[in-house]
Order: sequence, then structure tokens, then C-alpha cells
Amino acid sequence: QLQLVESGGGLVQPGGSLRLSCAASGFTLDVYDIGWFRQAPGKGREGLLCILSSGGSTNYADSVKGRFSGSKDNANNTAYLQMNSLKPEDTAVYYCAAGGYCSDYVSEYDYWGQGTQVIVSS
Repeated sequence: QLQLVESGGGLVQPGGSLRLSCAASGFTLDVYDIGWFRQAPGKGREGLLCILSSGGSTNYADSVKGRFSGSKDNANNTAYLQMNSLKPEDTAVYYCAAGGYCSDYVSEYDYWGQGTQVIVSS
């Protein structure tokens, strides 16, 4: 069974950093692309970036460019979202998702994690 489990969320002060993890099971990260999304209260799910199965990443959200980056560790079958210079408006539930190719459309992904909450507040 294919499964994604996010972790690493929490409360952080503005300007701080967090690294979210997305552990995959039932498949390997060299087969699927991994997208990172977030959903703030009362808003739709926003695509942030996508980590290619072959390596490298594609950024989608202008609001996080230069602050967020994606990576993966094939040996541990885990993808990461490094978030720096966090702002209160980054507060959201963060999700990873696996799909056949990178996209910022929710519908293009086949498998989703349960999400991890990030709160940026002083």
C-alpha cells in the first residue's frame, strides 16, 4: 500500500526555519514526483514546489521562492521541504503528494499524506 507520512511541523517564530519530512512507503521516490502543498484556514490548497523523481525541483509559488526548497533522500525514501525566513502568512497545513509528473494542480496527484500543521507566530 502506497503511503506518505509528513512530519516536522510545529510552532515557530517569524524569521525562523523548519524542515518538513515526507516519508514514503510502498513505492520509491525514483518512480513518483513529490509535490508540496499547503492549505491555510479558509483557503484552497496551494502548490508550492515539486521534487522530480529524477532529481531537481520545480517551484510554483512566488510567495515562497527564495525561502522554501525541496529535496529528497532516496536512501531513506524521504522527501523534504526546507522552509526559511518564515512569515505569519506561511501558517497552514502542509501536505506532500505523489504523482506521475510535477504539477501545481491538486488533481494531478494520486497519493496524499495526512498533513502537518505549521504555525508561524511570536
